[in-house]
Parts: sequence; C-alpha cells; structure tokens
Amino acid sequence: MSQCSDRISTTDLSAIDSLLQDIRSCNQCADFLPQGTRPILQFNPQAKILIASQAPGRKAHDSGIPFNDASGDRLRHWLGLSRETFYDATQIAIVPMGFCYPGKGKSGDLPPRPECAATWHDQLLKALPNIELTILIGQYAQAYHLKAAHDSLTKNVMNWREFWPHVMPLPHPSPRNIFWLRRNPWFETEIIPGLQQRVAQVLD
Repeated sequence: MSQCSDRISTTDLSAIDSLLQDIRSCNQCADFLPQGTRPILQFNPQAKILIASQAPGRKAHDSGIPFNDASGDRLRHWLGLSRETFYDATQIAIVPMGFCYPGKGKSGDLPPRPECAATWHDQLLKALPNIELTILIGQYAQAYHLKAAHDSLTKNVMNWREFWPHVMPLPHPSPRNIFWLRRNPWFETEIIPGLQQRVAQVLD
C-alpha cells in the first residue's frame, strides 16, 4: 500500500464513497438544467493535482467523461499529459464549479450553477490531502479559489507567479478562446513550458 493510501482510513474511504454517491445522485438543480442532471467529476483522495474547472460541456454531458472534447485535447497539451494519465483519478482530480452541463447561452455555455460549490466543495476539498498543484480553469474557478486576487482572468494569468508553484490560473481551453490566445501569445510561450515541467515534477 502506498504512503498516500496509508493516510486514509477505511472509515474515511467509506465516507468519501458515500459523498460521491450523494453528488452523483444530486438533482437539486434539475429545474434549471435543460438537459437534465448528470453530475460529472473525477475524484480519488490519492490525487496529487486538482483541476478546478467551470462545468461540463455538452459532449462531456453526453459521454459522462470530463473534458472529453476539443477543450480537453488542448488542456492535455497544455499540461503535457496523455489521456491515460489525465483520466487516472489517483493522479488527477477534476472538480468543476458546477457538476452538470448548464446549457447554452448567447455566447457559449451558461455559467455553472452556484449550488454545487455551496453544497459540495468544502467536503470534497477536505478529502484531497495530497494535492500539490491546483489548476484553476476559467473565471468562476478563479473567483472561488483565489477570492479577489485580481479583477480579471487575464490579470490572474499574467500574475501567475503570485500563486506559483502550488496554484496555476489558466484561461479556458475552449476553441472559443482562440482570440484570447492570439491576443496573449506570451501565455503559450512563457507559461506552458514551466507548467508542463511542474506537472511532470508533481506526478513523478
């Protein structure tokens, strides 16, 4: 048994299993979700990296797999991870601000429902004792985890050294963000190499 496993008692694992069952059967937002409830997250208390994202997209909702789309392909490229490692819950936890697909708005997906963070996040984060790197994807995750660090996503990302090496704010890897990436070429040239190195170090 690994050192990480030694730190988690059978009672704790039972409580975590119960918590995850409660989350996956949650329907408190059903009236607000046009595609219905399908809570999606990836979780194991042994995980070393936490990806705090926004909410599942339509393809993730259909498949039940987080980041199972073009956004996921770009995110895995940014992190330097294979699909196999990315979907290894003992390495990577994925806890979005909203667990269900919120539906479409005028300029993309709607914001994540606020009920998820208020109801579940404290319990989940306390059950991740081994996290060495938290990756904050998008404005909603950054607002929750960084509180009022800066007044925009771009400023959070530009000032990434304030949070390094334990926290890394990122823009959303959605294809809709291609214009942000073009306006901010420093992101991929200056940040991505160091981020990939840090991810590899944590998972080594």
